[in-house]
Amino acid sequence: MMLGFFKDILRKDHPRILGAREILKYLGPGLLVAVGFIDPGNWATNIAAGSTFGYSLLWVITLSTIMLIILQHNVAHLGIASGLCLSEAATIHMKKWVSKPILSSAVMAAISTALAEILGGAIALQMLFHIPIIIGSVLVTLLVAYLLFSNSYKKIEKLIIGFVSLISISFIYELTLVDVPWAEVTRDCIQPTFPQGSMLIIMSVLGAVVMPHNLFLHSEIIQSRQWNLKDPNIIKKQLDYEFADTLLSMILGWAINGASIILAASVFFKHHIQVTELQQSADMMRPLLGNAAVIVFAIALLFTGIASTITAGMAGGTIFAGLYGEPYNIKDSHTKLGIIITFLFAFLIIIFIGDPFKGLIISQMVLSIQLPFTIFIQIYLTSSKKVMGKYVNTWRTTTLLIVIATIVVILNLWLLYYLFFGGGV
Repeated sequence: MMLGFFKDILRKDHPRILGAREILKYLGPGLLVAVGFIDPGNWATNIAAGSTFGYSLLWVITLSTIMLIILQHNVAHLGIASGLCLSEAATIHMKKWVSKPILSSAVMAAISTALAEILGGAIALQMLFHIPIIIGSVLVTLLVAYLLFSNSYKKIEKLIIGFVSLISISFIYELTLVDVPWAEVTRDCIQPTFPQGSMLIIMSVLGAVVMPHNLFLHSEIIQSRQWNLKDPNIIKKQLDYEFADTLLSMILGWAINGASIILAASVFFKHHIQVTELQQSADMMRPLLGNAAVIVFAIALLFTGIASTITAGMAGGTIFAGLYGEPYNIKDSHTKLGIIITFLFAFLIIIFIGDPFKGLIISQMVLSIQLPFTIFIQIYLTSSKKVMGKYVNTWRTTTLLIVIATIVVILNLWLLYYLFFGGGV
């Protein structure tokens, strides 16, 4: 089935070889999405996974990334083929009693995401300059609000591509400082295991990688290229380049997330150190890896906090504007209100968080719980010929999407069982 999905992508009407120069021109939307799942929430869940369970949960990153590639590629097709983002399409083509509750829960998911991003940036500022968390949260929020309300898509894309590059370099540097058993790492990347008490972390990692707000965001920003939707040749070409952009960006995100688990396992699990906060993890790196590693860690956290807060705000604006059947437009009042609501509620929750590290992990678990609802509307819309025209899902793609949704639902039910019946979460 998985092979059939990729055969659909590379079928005869899609060129098999894409020019490198042309691909570079279309890189951007995928990287904007990728930065959303290498955010501070991911760092918290990955460090918790690696420090508590070693390399044994690396398979969650691999499975989540495969699911993510399929979902993001599919939702980008919706944006290209219909000219609508996921939120707009749901409002226009679905019953209000179905779409409005789901889209409202998606706004809450964007708030939960923004909470993690702002908090991560604030933690980084505290690590670097000893700025209190609340003040750091204000600074991060104000900076990102300025970037969103004053910059175009392309300027933000360039900024985020720069951030992603710096984050990648930071993790490569960190990995050179530790001794990694690569044979064990390779095995654990593909062999599922469920250690006792790991369900909360597994679901948090899943929610941190396959993020519902990113599905809405990708379907919107893929339209920023101003493609001619009336020319089928142009649409076909953009579908090809979109997949290259998505695939390269998601693989980069997989590598960074995997590296953070490997780093945590090699530094903390190996030395039997339980990590309960990001600041603690940096402090513990100092005697093990030296001051330089701690500074690089904090700077990378700050970069990813700022970059991912940008995408969380854009997602909040996209979803909220879509509730009114409108596209994301920073000059439009509904888009502005969506961004403000996302940041305001995220900041208010931060004020009342007693344990920032646990708050980061729980925020990611909330995303995994909302995720099946977003996947449901995505399957419905991309499987509709009325919405997608001749670019409607093949039966193999629809089946694969249903399998993914089923996996997410089963994991959520498993988590709820453990939560309510004390199974050792």
